[in-house]
Amino acid sequence: MATLTESFVDLETTRGLMRVHLFTPTVGTPRPAIIFYSEIFQATGPIRRMAAALAGEGYLVAVPEVYHEFEPLGTVLAYDAEGSARGNSLKTEKEIASYDEDTEVLVRYLTTHADCTGKVASFGVCLGGHLALRAGLHPGVSAVGAFYPTDLHSGNLGVGKCDDTLKRIAEVNAPMLFVFGRQDPHIPLEGRRMIHEQLDAVEADYEWHEFNAAHAFLRDEGQRYNPALARVSMSLLLRFLAENAG
Repeated sequence: MATLTESFVDLETTRGLMRVHLFTPTVGTPRPAIIFYSEIFQATGPIRRMAAALAGEGYLVAVPEVYHEFEPLGTVLAYDAEGSARGNSLKTEKEIASYDEDTEVLVRYLTTHADCTGKVASFGVCLGGHLALRAGLHPGVSAVGAFYPTDLHSGNLGVGKCDDTLKRIAEVNAPMLFVFGRQDPHIPLEGRRMIHEQLDAVEADYEWHEFNAAHAFLRDEGQRYNPALARVSMSLLLRFLAENAG
């Protein structure tokens, strides 16, 4: 028996249609929703498999194509030099206001979805980790899972490379879960310290986990994948979601 269905919906934004991939459990409606923000490569195989795994745990999972105003709907960037260059370029060509509008559209859609309880959490990896945290600025987001969030400590997201996500962390009222790899060159020790110190300075509601792992250690393709730590990290996420978004 199938335990979930996969589909997509194209949602209106002021910058055109945004494709959102939906992973829906076949039993147990209604259920909480998770906005799952991807890496810079959009809805790749590893991202879809993680989304399916979360749906299998009883969540309505929505994976938006974050570069919808730049790439044809359905575009997946390759895990190669060309794909990396394109994804890294687009993350600073997209306006912060567009990232925020995407979240607003997603929260509005999910909270009124027939299969959703009205509770929405955000989760993401890499670029998506940053976007998941930024989504926490929205009052409709009840929990945030930020896994190795890039550009958070540097404030380099968006046009002009001058986002204010970390500066506004006090505005995130949802509990937060952070997961990092200590060998991640994108978020070095000094960057992690900056994030940690800012969270403590505003007395944020958060938990923090670091592992001896590289960047993208949850991605089940390539040499950086660490299956044991991926399982531990997903267990942390599922416990956190059950406590705060269930």
